[in-house]
Amino acid sequence: MPDDGDSATGRNEDRDGGASADPRVTGDPEAVADSEFALLLTHDVDRPYKTIQSAYHAIEHRDPRQLLDLLPGRNPWWQFEDMMALEESLGVRSAFYFLREKHLLERPPGDWLDPFYWIEQFGRYELETPEMLDLLDRLREGGWEVGLHGSYDSYDDPDRLRMEKATLESALGEEVVGGRQHHLNRAPETWSHHRDIGLCYDASPGSSETTGFDRGYLPSRPFGDEFVVFPLTVMEAALPDPGDDFGAAWAECESLLAEAAENGAVMSALWHPRLFTERDFPGYRRLYRRLVERALEMGAWVGPPQEYYEMMAHPDGERASDSEVGGEDENRHRAALQSPQAEDNKVKTRSKTE
Repeated sequence: MPDDGDSATGRNEDRDGGASADPRVTGDPEAVADSEFALLLTHDVDRPYKTIQSAYHAIEHRDPRQLLDLLPGRNPWWQFEDMMALEESLGVRSAFYFLREKHLLERPPGDWLDPFYWIEQFGRYELETPEMLDLLDRLREGGWEVGLHGSYDSYDDPDRLRMEKATLESALGEEVVGGRQHHLNRAPETWSHHRDIGLCYDASPGSSETTGFDRGYLPSRPFGDEFVVFPLTVMEAALPDPGDDFGAAWAECESLLAEAAENGAVMSALWHPRLFTERDFPGYRRLYRRLVERALEMGAWVGPPQEYYEMMAHPDGERASDSEVGGEDENRHRAALQSPQAEDNKVKTRSKTE
């Protein structure tokens, strides 16, 4: 813990080389100033239904019993009850980002023969089904955050993003304030689209192949207003497979926690719900529990991005683009965002077969 004289502002200046003086960089919320660091917990709900993947796993694991998962009423990837119970036992909450991916028939005919879109189709779900509506109700009533997981093409399609947000809010019965793009996709105007449709934060910048704080120890304000970007520190897919070498996977997680504590960081973690299926993805559930337990032991604030966002001090309701930034200044500011935002889109699609 810092000394009484080591203020949150001082810690921010030390770890970001004085960047806290930049109004586009966030500081520590006063409510968590006494915590060593923050750990934001997130889950992208990509494929909660196991379909053709049963055949893939039967071959990969040489286990024909996997084919039984194709029978009606069986769905081992529906892990939400176990995830909620796990987090409840630890006294924490997280964010679940829900996806409304295009049906294959909604795509242009040229996409119909592309294996990429066929794989994306497997496990697709609709938010309006009774099972999903019940899940959304239980998450909301239990204190979990529900956010938007923008579909594969929506990062550059504001109309699509607006429709998906409205669909999710209708199913949820309340407004959503943030989320993450599917496959971490981003384009030069993605953050502008998010802000324009009423989202308050984005949690997309990150990688499926590397972990760490190369995007900084703090979230940022790309427009100098209340819109916040939370970088992704670790996606489970970027870690050593804990089923093969749990020690190596945990060592990397422990190193990230130590770095977060040393620098008073806002660390963000992504675990996909299907990876809590112990039979198909051994070790990931245990690794997640250990990550959260250790963060709590180290004095971290642990919770969903929305709760952290709501504790932050924000500029007075007026967006920078509507006040001090305008005209040519606004255009220059947007241009400055375009290159790093597009070039930082590092996600790969190597694990789409799952």
